[in-house]
Amino acid sequence: MTGPFDIRSTIDSRRSVRSYKMIPVDDEIMESIKNFAKSMPVPFEHNVEIRFFNAEPTRTLYTVMKSPPDNVAFIAETDVVSISKAGFIGEFLILFAQSKGISTCWYGYYKLSELERLMPHLQPTDQLKEANMGYGCSKGETTGRRAICISPLGYYEDKGLRLMDRITKATFSFKRKEIKELLVDSNDYEKLSDDILYALDLGRKAPSAANSQMWRFGFEDKYKTITVAMPVGYKHFKWEYPNLDIGICVCHVWLGLIDKGYNPAVTVSEDSGRAVWRISI
Repeated sequence: MTGPFDIRSTIDSRRSVRSYKMIPVDDEIMESIKNFAKSMPVPFEHNVEIRFFNAEPTRTLYTVMKSPPDNVAFIAETDVVSISKAGFIGEFLILFAQSKGISTCWYGYYKLSELERLMPHLQPTDQLKEANMGYGCSKGETTGRRAICISPLGYYEDKGLRLMDRITKATFSFKRKEIKELLVDSNDYEKLSDDILYALDLGRKAPSAANSQMWRFGFEDKYKTITVAMPVGYKHFKWEYPNLDIGICVCHVWLGLIDKGYNPAVTVSEDSGRAVWRISI
């Protein structure tokens, strides 16, 4: 199996962007992203929906930045496995967009009423209408199918960054823990092959809420299977859906193994209230 884009350079170049030019994505590029969304080679069954939508150039939806014209929502059930699958699939699309020169930013705290206005064809069920819950998933506990996260799709505008974003960009956002710090058992480090280390290096470069890097890597089957999950009982100080971030990390690890010539099998299950992924070569 080969990757649909240059995996290493795409992951290395991807950044969360919070300032965009207020112009639409080139038609040909946008069409390629939509086609990829329809046919992406995901290594597991899922019911995650990718929904593209347009927005006006205001701060209403994202609150801290103006919306570019083109945006995307990732819609799924709210159990931990489905949320984690949404992270994997969303990141796969985001990396494809990055390979086409399009900037993105995972965003979970959007304004719910604005998203509902922008996607009126996504109507909630009668039961949800009675509960006045809509279909978004921006804060607190929700049930049913939700827009777990959204992302802008556009072109980076460096002159639009806020002072805080400039400080964060320079001092915080790109820092990553070393692989050894992310292992369930640090003694495993010396036993890992170069190919596994390569994949884990791409995994540790995944984005996470407040750059928390909550994933931990374990191993089974004489180091032929990588496990990825949060520590049991982990709670993020702000973000309600850290299992989404685990799925994002798994996407990077999976792509890293593909980049090394493997065709890894991927499974995910729930254990102790968290999504536990297994990637086998």
